[in-house]
Amino acid sequence: MISPYLTPEHDQFRREVRAFAEQHIRPVAAALDEKGEFSTALTRKMGDAGLLGLTIPEAFGGRGLDYLSLVIAVEEICCIDGSQGSTVAAHNSLGVGPIYNFGTEEQKKRLLPDLASGKKVWAFGLTEKNAGSDSRGTETTAELKDGHWHINGEKLFISNATSSLSAGVTLQCITRHHDNGQKEYSTILMESDRQGFSREPIKDKLMWRAGDTGKLTFKDVRVPEGNLLGQRGSGSRMMLETLDSGRLSVAAMGLGHAQGAFQAANQYAKKRKQFGKPINRFQAIGFKLADMATSIHAARNMLYHATWLKMNGHPFSREAAMAKLFCTETASRVTDEAIQIFGAYGLLKDNEVERHFRDQRILRIGEGTSEIIRLVIARTL
Repeated sequence: MISPYLTPEHDQFRREVRAFAEQHIRPVAAALDEKGEFSTALTRKMGDAGLLGLTIPEAFGGRGLDYLSLVIAVEEICCIDGSQGSTVAAHNSLGVGPIYNFGTEEQKKRLLPDLASGKKVWAFGLTEKNAGSDSRGTETTAELKDGHWHINGEKLFISNATSSLSAGVTLQCITRHHDNGQKEYSTILMESDRQGFSREPIKDKLMWRAGDTGKLTFKDVRVPEGNLLGQRGSGSRMMLETLDSGRLSVAAMGLGHAQGAFQAANQYAKKRKQFGKPINRFQAIGFKLADMATSIHAARNMLYHATWLKMNGHPFSREAAMAKLFCTETASRVTDEAIQIFGAYGLLKDNEVERHFRDQRILRIGEGTSEIIRLVIARTL
């Protein structure tokens, strides 16, 4: 693939991830989706392949790759399966990212080696019943008493939080109510073995059926004062900065779904015959494929440019929002057109485009709805 953003090392890494996904993910993806089963075995394989600590330095057990490598990995995995792509994306960007970017040396040394090696995964606890697009709608509280934070509340729709591999979660909590009615938001690291913490997986999902999504409940959970991440009162800022980077990985998921659906539809259109010739020879189908390929090409360049800005220390929040919006809406259009090309066959569960169509739907909701993303962009204009 020729691109000003890609090096030969990136191309080699893409081939590595694609080979892994074809060998280990594709053979089991449909069955895991059908059963709604999160696979610890497959997650460990992804960890052994170095896919769960991509941007973490080797000193902490990671691979020390750049952020574009993470984007490429998520893209290639989602080209095969969104559930496994969600595990990799959430763990790398939302899980280990805040610990590495804002944690103390003690916190990094204690937590990152197991997380970067893939022995364990980590979650990002922001969403609640009344806190989604409004990230400051958090109601979970953490009160500091006797050298411990006492946490009470609930988190909802949290990835990588309920399996046996989940080591813990980064929580945004209210740590103080000011006299003027303002709230202080702080971020706390909470290990999964704490008394008073309970979790349950969310089942019967439309999408990511083989991904780990859960509801978390905290009843006077005691966490050491030293588990505060960053400065007290800076929780909302850190969470929003994390989401800026996370939007790049969500965009990569959309790009991967679009690419996977396009590839399947293109191959099918070459083989399916009507009126005596392959349907890709008909202008109606050929134009669909041309539009799909053009949108994917534009989405990839937009995403890689936003990632390049981040990697080179430039402001990238607006471009990350644009990439997230364009890539996820491209995924919506391309997967829909892929089903149209397959016709009734595209609606069957044994067809991969049916899974791409379902899995991509969350991407216009998670880490900023398309409506909120448009608002973010509009405020910069």
